Amino acid sequence: MPSEERTFAPVARQAEQIARSYPDRRDIFLCHAWDDRQEAALELHDLLRTYGATVWFSEYDVGLGKSLLTEIDKGLRSSRVGIVLVTPSMLTTLDRATGIASKELAALLATDRVIPLAHGTDFDALREVSPLLGARSGLTTGDALSLEEAAKKIAAATAAQEND
Repeated sequence: MPSEERTFAPVARQAEQIARSYPDRRDIFLCHAWDDRQEAALELHDLLRTYGATVWFSEYDVGLGKSLLTEIDKGLRSSRVGIVLVTPSMLTTLDRATGIASKELAALLATDRVIPLAHGTDFDALREVSPLLGARSGLTTGDALSLEEAAKKIAAATAAQEND
């Protein structure tokens, strides 16, 4: 699909550079709101892994006694692609400009390797709180695309990038 190619092509170029620099990298860094960590973010993480992607996810990758910000920084640095799970909770976090998700987003937006995934909301709502993220090509779940189908597309695009 041409629109999906436009979504993933710029990300693929940046991801290849990361892959060469960090051989122990993950395919995807999953940026999410704290409130989503046990529901939508966990579901997306599990689906991405089911479809073969390696995913940096704070719930599993930040060990006890470790600095959350330091570990996130490592995860961002060594991940090929950043997926921002945009939910109503994430919109609230971004609107308040507080929390770690805002810092993750700022780091991801400084690159060309971020894809927003709107789930339970849409890009119009996203553009109201984050015009920069809302201007990026991404995916929206809903009637036409389930979270599982979105995860499958993202994982397939990530695998295709790795094999190019």
